[in-house]
Amino acid sequence: MQQFADRIVKTAGFEYFIIALIIGNGVLLGLETSPALVQAYGDWFHLGNQLVLGVFIIEAMLKMTAVAPRVGRYFQDGWNVFDFLVIVFSLVPATGDFAMIARLARLLRVVRLISTIPELRLIVSTLVRSIPSMGHVMLLMGVIFYIYAITGYQLFHEHDPTHWRSLGIALLSLFRVVTLEDWTDIMYTAMEFHELAWIYFVSFVVLGTFVVVNLFIAVVINNLDEAKAERLRELEPPVSREEILSDLRSTQKALQRLEERLERHAQQIPEGN
Repeated sequence: MQQFADRIVKTAGFEYFIIALIIGNGVLLGLETSPALVQAYGDWFHLGNQLVLGVFIIEAMLKMTAVAPRVGRYFQDGWNVFDFLVIVFSLVPATGDFAMIARLARLLRVVRLISTIPELRLIVSTLVRSIPSMGHVMLLMGVIFYIYAITGYQLFHEHDPTHWRSLGIALLSLFRVVTLEDWTDIMYTAMEFHELAWIYFVSFVVLGTFVVVNLFIAVVINNLDEAKAERLRELEPPVSREEILSDLRSTQKALQRLEERLERHAQQIPEGN
């Protein structure tokens, strides 16, 4: 039974079936946003959701059976834990105070698409691995924002109180500038009071947008390479006992050949030398 379950969960067809099921469930959830469709086919929608949940439960049971009796190995994988929690929340009755939780739990089934597709798992793992490194970039960006916010307040708060009347509003205005969303309107308003105000805004855009954003990209790409290398190591098959013995025999034969060559070489050297 264990081998049978292991073969099923590792087949490509089973994986594609789960992906198709998740996509179909996502389409079903989208159709449920139409009151007219819910009124006409509400029972069918409910039946479809129950069938999807049943398949997810069977999938989890197969994966646990595949690692039995060490079921704890199933929960060592964070993605398996996420899938299991989706099932648990989906079992919450969609009535009373728990109705909203049940609806949100059904949305989590669509997020399961990430845990099912290896490429998406790699991207999410890369983002998680990048969080510690991004802390230093965020600290640098925070220093730049703080300095420019105080400078902007001192320069423009009297002429343009809408965008610079306090430190908090100045920070929000700088966030708008760094997103490049109509930031020129703020700059032209400031230039009515200070002709050289463009230097302030252009320098901040260069530092805040181009430099810092590129640092974020560099951190993510670096962690992506590390995640890919780790993924390749995980996919490498374990070395078998036969392969180790074969390498040892090859090494022994190579050592014997070297000893024979050394002996022949020693015989060819004259005794006087």
